[in-house]
Amino acid sequence: MAAGIAAAVVCAWLVFGTGREVPVVHAQTASSSPVATGAPPPVVRPAAPAEPLRQGSGVKVPASIRVAGTVEAVRARTVIVPRMAGQTVPTLVITKLPKPGSRVKVGDILVEFDRQEQQRIARDRQAELIDLDNQIAKKKADQATSRARDESELTSAQHDVDRARMETLKNPFLPAIDAEKTNLGLEQQTARLKQLQDTFALKRKAAEADLRIVEIRRERSERARQYAEGNAALMEIRSTFSGVVVLKSMYKGMSMGEVLEGDEVRPGLPILDVVDPSIMQVRARVNQADASLIHAGQVGKVRLDAYPDLVFDGKVEFITPIAVMSQITPKVRQFVAVISIKGKHERLMPDLSASIDLPTTAVPVKPVAPAPRAPGGRP
Repeated sequence: MAAGIAAAVVCAWLVFGTGREVPVVHAQTASSSPVATGAPPPVVRPAAPAEPLRQGSGVKVPASIRVAGTVEAVRARTVIVPRMAGQTVPTLVITKLPKPGSRVKVGDILVEFDRQEQQRIARDRQAELIDLDNQIAKKKADQATSRARDESELTSAQHDVDRARMETLKNPFLPAIDAEKTNLGLEQQTARLKQLQDTFALKRKAAEADLRIVEIRRERSERARQYAEGNAALMEIRSTFSGVVVLKSMYKGMSMGEVLEGDEVRPGLPILDVVDPSIMQVRARVNQADASLIHAGQVGKVRLDAYPDLVFDGKVEFITPIAVMSQITPKVRQFVAVISIKGKHERLMPDLSASIDLPTTAVPVKPVAPAPRAPGGRP
């Protein structure tokens, strides 16, 4: 009996201490011996090979892992309602819009808005520019006439001062009262000349300010005209690459509906997407417990939930190094992986749900030797 207990303890230590299965050899006693009982000897079967384990965890690694995500285009463009420069426009009216799912080429019109208001503003600003140009030309002519008149008065006043100064040369030969009158006349002409000179400078500054006011009005009008012409050009949006049109939805009253021709849309609202179906990828979310099984360069199979018969080759391009919060609960974290899809198909379109099967590489766990025991039976 003691020998059987000892054999069981040794087998348990070999199994749980080393992580490997070993064949069990039962201790035979005199009563259980095959010779004594006449029974055939026990068959010893070799231990079954251990399943692959993740290194350092002791957890079984599956042969493959499946992640789910959404198909998206690598090359895509979202067309939004343009924002008007220099003015506040509450809404714009769509006059031309392609059908959903239609294919467009480079240079094709994606959407066109009513440009009558912008053209009217541009024409009004152009007419205002012409009027302001005429006002500027008239003011310049009037100022030139006024300057010539003022310069003539200055010249005349300067001559009067010169004559009065020559008259003062006769003072030694004139009576005292006549000499005093001559001196007063010179002082009067000199004061008048100084007044005209000061007035001349002030008039020129006032004329420059008056002309500058009109020029500023013209600059504002010119800027408004340029804004209006630029806004009119924004009323037509063309495709920059070949792709497929996917219309957006918007609120219409109390419900959602696709954007249609004739709808009034506000600036900044997305109305359609142009996607290039030749290059697609899947953006998948990976549970934090499975993140170590996925790495860049890993290949797998991509299947569409809507079309199970379609299978594409995929390759993991990258996986984010930082986890994000799960949409189910904030306690769970997920990593985002981007898987590129090789090949193309007419049914392979954005926003389709997809699943990706990725084979994993298992690394067996190395056996760990038991810790040495100290005297007394304690490690």
